[in-house]
Amino acid sequence: MKKKLLVRALLGIPVGISIGFLITVLISAAIGDGAFHPVAPVLLERMGGELRAVALQTGLCALMGAGFAMASVIWELDSWSLARQSGVYFLAAAALVLPVAYLAGWMEPSLVGFLSYFGIFVAIFVAIWLSQYLIWRARIRKMNADVQKARNREE
Repeated sequence: MKKKLLVRALLGIPVGISIGFLITVLISAAIGDGAFHPVAPVLLERMGGELRAVALQTGLCALMGAGFAMASVIWELDSWSLARQSGVYFLAAAALVLPVAYLAGWMEPSLVGFLSYFGIFVAIFVAIWLSQYLIWRARIRKMNADVQKARNREE
């Protein structure tokens, strides 16, 4: 299990960095002023320079990538119910994302900022969870139908 966690973490690091970079490109495009905005202005100010801010944000994105990749083993615990897996994964994801978002300046450092960021996090989590659930439910139904067809042919 330790080896699996380590391998996943190492694979998750470049994925986290890549996703973080793509998000900065999308945000820069959405701002629409033709400039690249690699970090939140508050992080730039806090770090005292662009290089430091980008380095910190890159490290935080790497940490998130590793954390999400490691947390994915939760879905392989067959002895746990789907509700337990979902709840533990949600708590792990929230414990990872919320401090990183605060440190990176992605949320306003206030109760309103936290609650709005948390609300967005929950909405995204639920949307992804529900879409994955529906996809897997359809796949399982198809596999069961295929098994039933094979049984009917054997009879």
